[in-house]
Amino acid sequence: MKNLTLAILLILSGNSFAQSTLKQGLWEVKPISQVRDGKDMTAQMAAAREQMRKSLANMPPERRKQMEAMMGQGGTTGGGATRICVSAAMAARDKPMVDSEGRCEPAKVARSGNKSSFEFNCTTEGRSMVGKGESITSGDMVTTRMDMTTTDTQGRHTMQSEVQMKYLGADCQGVKPIDQMVKDAQGLTRSK
Repeated sequence: MKNLTLAILLILSGNSFAQSTLKQGLWEVKPISQVRDGKDMTAQMAAAREQMRKSLANMPPERRKQMEAMMGQGGTTGGGATRICVSAAMAARDKPMVDSEGRCEPAKVARSGNKSSFEFNCTTEGRSMVGKGESITSGDMVTTRMDMTTTDTQGRHTMQSEVQMKYLGADCQGVKPIDQMVKDAQGLTRSK
Protein backbone atom coordinates (compact mmCIF):
# COMPACT_ATOMS: atom_id res chain seq x y z
CA MET A 1 0.00 0.00 0.00
CA LYS A 2 2.92 2.32 0.73
CA ASN A 3 4.22 1.81 -2.85
CA LEU A 4 0.81 2.69 -4.29
CA THR A 5 0.65 5.82 -2.13
CA LEU A 6 4.09 6.86 -3.36
CA ALA A 7 3.00 6.18 -6.95
CA ILE A 8 0.01 8.48 -6.46
CA LEU A 9 2.25 11.25 -5.16
CA LEU A 10 4.65 10.77 -8.08
CA ILE A 11 1.82 11.05 -10.58
CA LEU A 12 0.45 14.12 -8.85
CA SER A 13 3.87 15.75 -8.73
CA GLY A 14 4.36 14.93 -12.41
CA ASN A 15 1.26 16.97 -13.16
CA SER A 16 2.49 20.50 -12.64
CA PHE A 17 -0.25 22.66 -11.20
CA ALA A 18 1.68 25.72 -12.19
CA GLN A 19 -1.16 27.83 -13.45
CA SER A 20 -2.34 30.87 -11.60
CA THR A 21 -5.95 31.17 -12.73
CA LEU A 22 -7.46 28.02 -11.23
CA LYS A 23 -11.09 28.15 -10.21
CA GLN A 24 -12.34 26.17 -7.25
CA GLY A 25 -13.90 22.91 -8.36
CA LEU A 26 -13.39 19.90 -10.59
CA TRP A 27 -10.67 19.92 -13.27
CA GLU A 28 -9.57 17.33 -15.78
CA VAL A 29 -5.77 17.24 -16.12
CA LYS A 30 -4.24 15.75 -19.25
CA PRO A 31 -0.48 15.42 -19.53
CA ILE A 32 0.60 16.32 -23.07
CA SER A 33 4.32 15.64 -22.70
CA GLN A 34 6.90 14.97 -20.04
CA VAL A 35 10.59 14.72 -20.87
CA ARG A 36 13.06 13.84 -18.11
CA ASP A 37 16.79 14.02 -18.73
CA GLY A 38 16.14 14.08 -22.48
CA LYS A 39 13.97 10.94 -22.38
CA ASP A 40 10.25 11.12 -23.22
CA MET A 41 8.47 9.85 -20.10
CA THR A 42 4.92 10.41 -21.39
CA ALA A 43 4.33 6.69 -22.13
CA GLN A 44 5.90 5.62 -18.82
CA MET A 45 3.65 7.99 -16.87
CA ALA A 46 0.62 6.58 -18.71
CA ALA A 47 1.82 3.06 -17.86
CA ALA A 48 2.23 4.05 -14.18
CA ARG A 49 -1.34 5.39 -14.12
CA GLU A 50 -2.58 2.15 -15.69
CA GLN A 51 -0.58 0.09 -13.17
CA MET A 52 -2.10 2.12 -10.35
CA ARG A 53 -5.58 1.44 -11.75
CA LYS A 54 -4.84 -2.31 -11.95
CA SER A 55 -3.36 -2.35 -8.44
CA LEU A 56 -6.53 -0.76 -7.09
CA ALA A 57 -8.69 -3.28 -8.95
CA ASN A 58 -6.70 -6.20 -7.50
CA MET A 59 -6.77 -5.03 -3.89
CA PRO A 60 -9.01 -6.64 -1.32
CA PRO A 61 -12.27 -4.63 -1.13
CA GLU A 62 -11.43 -3.08 2.25
CA ARG A 63 -8.01 -1.82 1.13
CA ARG A 64 -9.37 -0.62 -2.22
CA LYS A 65 -12.09 1.32 -0.43
CA GLN A 66 -9.48 2.94 1.85
CA MET A 67 -7.26 3.94 -1.10
CA GLU A 68 -10.20 5.23 -3.15
CA ALA A 69 -11.35 7.30 -0.18
CA MET A 70 -7.85 8.71 0.24
CA MET A 71 -7.69 9.57 -3.47
CA GLY A 72 -11.19 11.02 -3.44
CA GLN A 73 -12.11 8.59 -6.24
CA GLY A 74 -10.79 11.04 -8.82
CA GLY A 75 -8.98 8.40 -10.81
CA THR A 76 -8.10 8.46 -14.45
CA THR A 77 -10.49 9.08 -17.28
CA GLY A 78 -10.11 8.27 -20.95
CA GLY A 79 -6.91 9.33 -22.70
CA GLY A 80 -4.77 9.35 -19.54
CA ALA A 81 -6.52 12.35 -18.03
CA THR A 82 -7.02 12.63 -14.29
CA ARG A 83 -9.76 14.45 -12.47
CA ILE A 84 -8.66 16.65 -9.62
CA CYS A 85 -10.44 18.95 -7.22
CA VAL A 86 -9.05 22.41 -6.51
CA SER A 87 -10.00 23.56 -3.01
CA ALA A 88 -11.06 27.09 -2.14
CA ALA A 89 -7.68 27.57 -0.41
CA MET A 90 -5.77 26.53 -3.53
CA ALA A 91 -7.86 28.81 -5.77
CA ALA A 92 -7.46 31.73 -3.35
CA ARG A 93 -3.66 31.49 -3.56
CA ASP A 94 -3.89 32.95 -7.08
CA LYS A 95 -0.25 32.10 -7.79
CA PRO A 96 1.42 29.18 -9.52
CA MET A 97 1.67 25.94 -7.59
CA VAL A 98 4.96 24.41 -8.69
CA ASP A 99 4.93 21.30 -6.47
CA SER A 100 1.95 19.27 -5.31
CA GLU A 101 2.54 20.24 -1.67
CA GLY A 102 2.59 23.97 -2.46
CA ARG A 103 5.90 24.50 -0.64
CA CYS A 104 7.85 25.90 -3.58
CA GLU A 105 6.72 29.47 -4.06
CA PRO A 106 7.53 31.18 -7.36
CA ALA A 107 10.12 33.95 -7.12
CA LYS A 108 8.63 35.88 -10.04
CA VAL A 109 5.14 35.94 -11.55
CA ALA A 110 4.19 38.15 -14.48
CA ARG A 111 0.74 38.35 -16.05
CA SER A 112 -0.22 39.77 -19.41
CA GLY A 113 -3.72 39.14 -20.69
CA ASN A 114 -4.38 35.40 -20.66
CA LYS A 115 -0.71 34.49 -20.12
CA SER A 116 1.12 34.00 -16.82
CA SER A 117 4.88 33.51 -16.69
CA PHE A 118 6.71 32.36 -13.59
CA GLU A 119 10.17 31.52 -12.28
CA PHE A 120 11.08 29.56 -9.17
CA ASN A 121 14.17 28.57 -7.20
CA CYS A 122 13.63 26.76 -3.92
CA THR A 123 14.81 23.96 -1.69
CA THR A 124 12.46 21.80 0.37
CA GLU A 125 13.41 18.69 2.33
CA GLY A 126 16.82 18.44 0.66
CA ARG A 127 15.47 18.78 -2.89
CA SER A 128 16.16 21.91 -4.91
CA MET A 129 13.98 22.97 -7.82
CA VAL A 130 14.90 25.70 -10.31
CA GLY A 131 12.85 26.53 -13.35
CA LYS A 132 10.43 28.63 -15.30
CA GLY A 133 7.18 28.21 -17.12
CA GLU A 134 4.10 29.79 -18.57
CA SER A 135 0.38 29.17 -18.46
CA ILE A 136 -2.08 30.25 -21.12
CA THR A 137 -5.78 30.41 -20.32
CA SER A 138 -8.40 30.08 -23.02
CA GLY A 139 -11.93 29.95 -21.61
CA ASP A 140 -12.11 26.97 -19.26
CA MET A 141 -8.83 25.48 -20.57
CA VAL A 142 -5.37 26.15 -19.12
CA THR A 143 -2.20 24.94 -20.86
CA THR A 144 1.02 25.02 -18.86
CA ARG A 145 4.56 24.45 -20.10
CA MET A 146 7.40 24.21 -17.60
CA ASP A 147 11.17 23.62 -17.68
CA MET A 148 12.71 22.54 -14.38
CA THR A 149 15.96 21.21 -12.94
CA THR A 150 15.84 19.23 -9.69
CA THR A 151 18.75 18.22 -7.51
CA ASP A 152 18.36 15.70 -4.69
CA THR A 153 20.03 12.61 -3.25
CA GLN A 154 19.50 10.79 -6.57
CA GLY A 155 21.35 13.44 -8.56
CA ARG A 156 20.49 16.25 -10.93
CA HIS A 157 17.61 15.92 -13.39
CA THR A 158 16.01 18.14 -16.00
CA MET A 159 12.34 18.00 -16.88
CA GLN A 160 10.19 19.67 -19.50
CA SER A 161 6.44 19.18 -19.24
CA GLU A 162 3.23 20.33 -20.83
CA VAL A 163 -0.16 19.84 -19.19
CA GLN A 164 -3.68 20.84 -20.21
CA MET A 165 -6.40 21.38 -17.64
CA LYS A 166 -10.09 21.71 -18.40
CA TYR A 167 -12.52 23.16 -15.86
CA LEU A 168 -15.54 20.86 -15.42
CA GLY A 169 -17.49 22.81 -12.80
CA ALA A 170 -17.71 23.93 -9.18
CA ASP A 171 -18.98 20.53 -7.93
CA CYS A 172 -16.05 18.19 -7.28
CA GLN A 173 -18.41 15.19 -7.48
CA GLY A 174 -16.83 13.46 -4.50
CA VAL A 175 -13.23 13.98 -5.66
CA LYS A 176 -11.08 15.03 -2.71
CA PRO A 177 -9.16 18.33 -3.11
CA ILE A 178 -5.49 17.92 -4.07
CA ASP A 179 -4.20 19.66 -0.93
CA GLN A 180 -6.22 17.28 1.25
CA MET A 181 -5.06 14.21 -0.73
CA VAL A 182 -1.42 15.21 -0.23
CA LYS A 183 -1.96 15.66 3.54
CA ASP A 184 -3.72 12.27 3.76
CA ALA A 185 -0.99 10.52 1.75
CA GLN A 186 1.76 12.11 3.85
CA GLY A 187 0.02 10.94 7.01
CA LEU A 188 -0.38 7.45 5.57
CA THR A 189 3.30 7.14 4.59
CA ARG A 190 4.43 8.47 7.99
CA SER A 191 2.30 5.93 9.85
CA LYS A 192 3.96 2.98 8.03
